[in-house]
Formats: sequence, C-alpha cells, structure tokens
Amino acid sequence: MTARGRLRVLLGAAPGVGKTYAMLEDGRRLLGAGEDVVIAVVETHGRTATAAMTAGIPALPRRTVSHRGVALEEMDLDAVLERRPGLALVDELAHTNAAGSRNEKRWQDVAELLAAGIDVLSTLNIQHIASVNDVVEQITGVPQRETVPDRFLREADQIEVIDLAPQALRDRLAGGVVYPAERIDAALSNYFRLGNLTALRELALLWLADEVDQALTNYRSEHGIDRTWEARERVVVALTGGPEGETLLRRGARIAARAAAGALVAVHVTSPDGLRSGNPAALAQQRALAEQLGGSYHQVLGSDIPTALVEFARSHNATQLVLGASRRGRLAAAFTGPGIGSTVIRESGDIDVHIVTHAAAGATRTLPRLGGGLSGRRRLAGFLLALGGGPLLTWVLYAMRSQESITGDVLSYQLLVVIVALVGGLWPALFAAILSGLTLDFLFIAPLFTVTITDPLHVVALLLYMTIAALVSYVVDRAARTARTARRAAAESELIQTVAGSVLRGDNAVQALVDRLCEAFSLAGARLVEADVVIASAGTRGQDLARRIRVGQNAELELYGTDLPASEQRLLAVIVAQLDAALEHQHLAETASEIEPIAASDRVRGALLSALSHDLRRPLAAATTAIGGLRAAGTAMSPKDRRDLLETADESITALTGLVTDLLDVSRLQADAMAIDTTPLDPADAIGPALDELGLGPAEVSLALGHGERLASADPVLLQRVLVNLLANACRFAPPGTTVLIATSTFADRVELRVIDHGPGIAPDRRGEVFVPFQRLGDTDNSTGLGLGLALSKGFVEAMGGTLEPEDTPGGGLTMVVALLAVDPTLTGGASERGDCEPGTDGSEPRPIPPEEASE
Repeated sequence: MTARGRLRVLLGAAPGVGKTYAMLEDGRRLLGAGEDVVIAVVETHGRTATAAMTAGIPALPRRTVSHRGVALEEMDLDAVLERRPGLALVDELAHTNAAGSRNEKRWQDVAELLAAGIDVLSTLNIQHIASVNDVVEQITGVPQRETVPDRFLREADQIEVIDLAPQALRDRLAGGVVYPAERIDAALSNYFRLGNLTALRELALLWLADEVDQALTNYRSEHGIDRTWEARERVVVALTGGPEGETLLRRGARIAARAAAGALVAVHVTSPDGLRSGNPAALAQQRALAEQLGGSYHQVLGSDIPTALVEFARSHNATQLVLGASRRGRLAAAFTGPGIGSTVIRESGDIDVHIVTHAAAGATRTLPRLGGGLSGRRRLAGFLLALGGGPLLTWVLYAMRSQESITGDVLSYQLLVVIVALVGGLWPALFAAILSGLTLDFLFIAPLFTVTITDPLHVVALLLYMTIAALVSYVVDRAARTARTARRAAAESELIQTVAGSVLRGDNAVQALVDRLCEAFSLAGARLVEADVVIASAGTRGQDLARRIRVGQNAELELYGTDLPASEQRLLAVIVAQLDAALEHQHLAETASEIEPIAASDRVRGALLSALSHDLRRPLAAATTAIGGLRAAGTAMSPKDRRDLLETADESITALTGLVTDLLDVSRLQADAMAIDTTPLDPADAIGPALDELGLGPAEVSLALGHGERLASADPVLLQRVLVNLLANACRFAPPGTTVLIATSTFADRVELRVIDHGPGIAPDRRGEVFVPFQRLGDTDNSTGLGLGLALSKGFVEAMGGTLEPEDTPGGGLTMVVALLAVDPTLTGGASERGDCEPGTDGSEPRPIPPEEASE
C-alpha cells in the first residue's frame, strides 16, 4: 500500500507577502540537496523576482483547456501522477479549475497527489479558508468565492505563516512589486488599506495559533498526558458567586497580561447535589467582567468542587489557578476541616495555585454550614461526636453527681443526643441515645454499676428519651432532604440563567445553547442535526455516542461521552426545550426576513400616495391655470402673454412627466417588474451621453478614465440615468470654481465609477438617509422634485447587479461609487466573471476564470 504523501502549506495574510517566492526558494534548496522536485503549477503574475526563482527547477507542461474560445492553462494532474516526483510545487491551493477538468478545485487535485504518495508544497491566503471566509468579507467588504475546507487544511502535515508587516506590504505594492502601476491606487484605497492588512495578519496568526493549540490538545489526549504543558499561559479563575469574584478576575487578568498571548478563563462549579450555590446576580456581573477583560466564562457541574476545578484546569491546559481565600471563620474551619483551597493545592500537581485574599476572607462567625444532604461523611461525624462527646460528658457529670442532680444529668444527655441528631441524623442519634441511656442506668440510677432498673418510672423515662431522639433525628433528616431539593433547584436555576444569558448575548442562540450544554454536563461533544445538516456543534466526537434526543419535529441532539445520570435528566430536558424554542425562533426569523420585503414595498406604496397628494399638485395646478387662462382670453391676449402662459404650461407638464416617470420607476423597482437589459458596456459610452444631457463641459466636469478595456455588465439607459442623477447632485453642491471629477477603475470582479465633488459632504451617520425615497436631507427647495433621484439611482444600480455607496472625498466632499460586475471583453454572450484575468485589487491573484464560476 502506497504511503500517503505529506502536505505543507504556506499561509499568507494577503497577496504579495511572498508565499510563492518562499515556495520556490524552498524548492530550489531541496533540489540542491538531491531531492526530486518539480513545478506542477506556479503563477508568477508577471512578478520578475518570482519568475526568476523558477529558473533551474524542472517544470511540467500545463494542460490547455479551451473554453468559449479562450485558452486556459491548468495543472496537468495526469502528467504529475505519471512523473511521480518526490515533491510537487503547487501554487494557489484554492484555485478553481476550468470547466471540463477532472476536479472542480485545485485542492482536490492535491488530494489525489497526496493519495498517490507524492509530497506537495502549496500556498494559500487566509481569505480562502472556509471557516474565516465570512470574517474576511466583513473586514474587507469583498466576498471570496474560492475556499478550501478546514478539514482538508487540518490534515496538512505542516502549515507555516509567511508574514510581512502591513506597511511593508503596502510599500511593496506602491513600488509595483505586487500589481501593475494602473492597479496600484485602487488596490491601496480598497483591499490593501492598512487596517485591512493588519486585521488579516492578526486573523492568519490567530488561525494558525488555534490550529497549533488544537494539535497540542489532540496529542495530549492521544498520549494520555494530563499534566500541564506551559506552551501558553492560561489562567483559570474559580468563581463562587461571592463578593470576592471581581477581585479574583482582575488579579487573574493581570497575571495573564504579564505573559505573551496569556488567556483568561473564568469557571464556576455548580454542585449537582445542591451542596454549593452562588449569587446569580453576582455571577452575571462577574461573567460580564470576564468577557470585558478579554476572557471567557464557563460553568460546569461537579459534586466534588476541588476535583472539578482541577479537572477543568487540566482539560484547558491551565498553568495558573486563582482561588479566593476562604470566607469561613476559624470556628467553621475547625468543624469542617480543610477547605477547597487546601484540597486544590494538594491535587493541582504542576498547576500553580494562587490564593488571593479579599475583604470577605474569614469574615463570617456563624456555625459551619453543614450542607444539604446526610452524606456518609456527615453520618460519620455524628458517630464520632457520640463516641467522643458521650465519655467527656459522662466524666464531667460523674464528677459533679449528687442525689439531686439526676434531672440535670438526664437533660444533659438529652442535649447530647439532640446535637448528634442535628449533625448525623437518625442512626447516630439512636446510637447516642442507647449509649447514653445505658450510661445513665449504669452510673447514675440505683442500683449503681448495674444495668438493672428497679423503678418502672425509670423505664418510661428511658423510652421517652429514646422516642425524643428518634423524632428529632427524623425532623433533621427530612429537613436535610428538603434543603437538598431546594439547593438542587437553585443550582439548576443558576445554570439555566447562565444558559439564557449566553443566548441573549450571542448572535446564534442555538450554538450558544449547545456550547453551554456541552460545558455544563462535561460532555466530550454535542451536536444538533436537522435534516442531515449539522446546525450547531461543540467539543469533539472522539468518544462513543451516548444519547440521541429528539428536538422539535425534525432535529436531533447527539451527546457524546458518558451518559448522564438520572439526576441530570430534568435539567437536560429544560435545555432541550430551550433548544426547541430557539430553533422555532430561528425558523420564524427566517420567515420574517422573507416577509420584510413585502412590508417594505407596502411602505413605499404608502409614501407614493402621500407624494401624489402634495408634490404633484403644484405642476398640475400651474399647467391647469395656464391652459385655462389661454382658453378664457381667446384672441384678446397679447403674443407675449400667450408665450409666457405656453412656457408655464410646458414647464409644468415636463416636470409633471418627470415626477410621474420617477414614481412609476420606483413602483416597478419595488415590484421587481422593471425590465433590465444588461450588456457588456464600456462605461465611457454612458458617461458621454450623461454629460450631453446635462450640458456639462470641461469647465464643470473633468474625467480620469482608468478602466482600460474592461467592460461593465450594465443597462446603457439605466446607467446613463444614474450618472445624470449623480452628476446633477455633485454639480449642485460643488463649490464655485471647482470641478466634479468622474473617475473609473477596476477592482477584482468589478468596474467602479466614481463621481467626486468637494462640497459639504454628508455625515457618516446620515449617509443611509440619502437613499430613502422622498428625502432631500435638509434641502428645502420643493422645486427640485420628490427626493427620488438617489433612491432611483441605487435601485437601478442594484437591479443591474451592482452597488452604489457614498464615501468621503479626501480633503472634503462626497464621492459616490458605482460598482458594476466586470465582463471579460474576449468572452461572448455578455456573461460576467470575476475579472481575474488581470491582476485584481481585492486580494485575489490574477488568472483567467471561466464565466460560470462567477456564480459560485
């Protein structure tokens, strides 16, 4: 059987950091060391230094694929398999293969090479990792359609980050090392902004750190290693729900901050048998503080609190454990023995334990709180009290006995029995009653030193004595059970409150519930599946399936690890019910999102009717008055007056026609009934007619066309109307003596048109208002229309598959950016594509991509 090849991936935060160069450099080094290295596919993107590095390394010819008359070159997978090199250099792991290839994606080609026993060295940018794809889109605003599954990357034998400081990358870009000169300005002002690059760099480093951390966890689990490895400082803070929690959290945060990449973890152990409770309000505040300090909060169930704390710390590979000094007083400590802190120190092993003093330490002077259940330890304490207290009391009473002291002696022994009953319950109390009864008879009731009772009244007294002991013991035992039940309910309520808090704070209620469920019951893993789709998961599934629970009508909750005891079933049922409610809420939210466009359409129709009653009245009344005046005057009116009335009627009817046209267009946009005829269009073909329509010349507008031969997918008529609206607004607000600039450029799969003015601009928090119908944003000139120009423009652009966004103009003013899908001029049929046949400025590497891949 052929051994699987080894995969090594060079990960970068963005294009231009030097991944391909580093791959070729390493290939040359290994080739010089005698290894069989070949270039399976390398994309130099016209970079001279990268192309020079390929010299001397054997390269396999690529396979040419013809698609719609365009020759596309792809890696020849069969040639590589036949050649069977020791190491294949495969650039751009996330690349999409041309139509007709054996595999859709290049990483699938790499999987075949690995299965054939061929080692592979490849490159990848952070934006192409599936799990962080949406995060990258939030950072850069650019969607990435090509991704590599995380599961494939996690199987890589080695992942290295090729790092470059953001400013250094921008300097390389400005120097023309990454993209051609015509692409540099657009790239620097879009994808390659300093903030974007810094965030992407952090994301790449954190992703690799998490993968390394997971690999370390898996290794420790596979090899049964439970001792702490101080690869990373992790500080676990134990919270009781008491007033000292804030002090402990801040101390833990300071300890974590002293170490590079130190992590803060807060944990609260809830005892399932009710032996421990916390203040829910205090815990909620402490949870918020932990998150504010950059840490995470966890809640676990554990009957033995010290053991649960140590196990939790070990499972998180903690290096420090922070506890508060005991709040018990000396009297309580003397009765109940060593506290949690002493036990944790004894069991912690190589985990450093910090006992932090606080204002509440040792402040209480009450009797020891003996818990809520008659445990074996408590019964043993009762027997020991009977065995120790009985002889001691006997020695004192015997030394002070007299003829009149028998009543006091009986009451003293009765008090001892009651105390033993309070401590140990029924059986220790009966034992103490029998022992003290025999002692009374032997030492204090005549005849002395015999177990003989001559007086029948003494027999009755002894029976009453035993009865009182039994009744007191029963009351204590029942009270203990009631207290245990109450505390158990309080513990469950506390856990449910924590779960509810996670749901309210989180963006995904279902995921938050599954996370808390896995933590609370110390499960190896849990996942929620609906219609064979995993909705949420937590932990790992390395252990056997313990239980499968039905949630709602179509979902199932799978629990992995050890099955839960019967005592946990009620709380589990509560969380499952919350999961059911969260799922239902999620489905309702999806339904509401589908209904929202209908409601928005109704609101617009209502606004249209309101506009008809006001804005249409003025031109209609003016036209009616002018025509009525002409009709009434007949031939008696002078030529000048007739001409004035005709001009008034003409202007009013023209304005009325424009308003009605705008209203109808808005209605059609809202109803998705507007006919859109998108064709490959040179933006200059729409700019010229728009300038002619407005009568604008070089004195008012200047041009900077930088889109080259790229075409945009647009409707010529609608794009002209958009430009007319944008230019009219820009010229209207441009200061005297300045010109409006129309600039074009390309950015990834888009052609961008910018209408730039240096007017007053718009505050960022009010930019969304300019696209709302019937809004003039402070403009009180009612002769300018209904305030539909920008709303229509945005609707037209979006109907063409583009976007219209406002930006600040450097130096002051407003820039309106129209971004339309780019079309490769060499392709027929008007299909749009990503435009990667030229160097992009969105973080993509330049290469030709089949048109149908644009819809991925």
